[in-house]
Amino acid sequence: MGKRDKRVSTDGGGDLGQNPFGALDGLADLPAGPVKESVSSLSPLPNTSNRKQPNTNRGRLEIRRLTGGKGGKTVTAVSGFKGIAASELQQLAKRMQKSCGAGGTVKGGQIEIQGDKREQVAVILTDAGFRPVMAGG
Repeated sequence: MGKRDKRVSTDGGGDLGQNPFGALDGLADLPAGPVKESVSSLSPLPNTSNRKQPNTNRGRLEIRRLTGGKGGKTVTAVSGFKGIAASELQQLAKRMQKSCGAGGTVKGGQIEIQGDKREQVAVILTDAGFRPVMAGG
């Protein structure tokens, strides 16, 4: 027996026999397909809250001035975020960077802004509904 005798034909073969979904073609009470609704046609959720203002107490945040481990450079660090999505942290960091005219990053759930910008960062956090507290020295 040679290698040619063990090969399987790849020409498509014959018909598979019966179509398992063939019996469904005759049924008239089946839907034609999934119904897709556009987002604009959906009604917004009703406002069941009695509040008319946005949340102004989203938690206490600590603003620290750090120099250790940063090559002698001063960094403003904001920590204490609870229940905040990473995307919202990124947006807050971008706002702080733009307002302070400095670079920054989000590391380990805390925002770091280059330089001593504690007062400017506190204003941004207050506007966002947080309660900033100056911590450390």
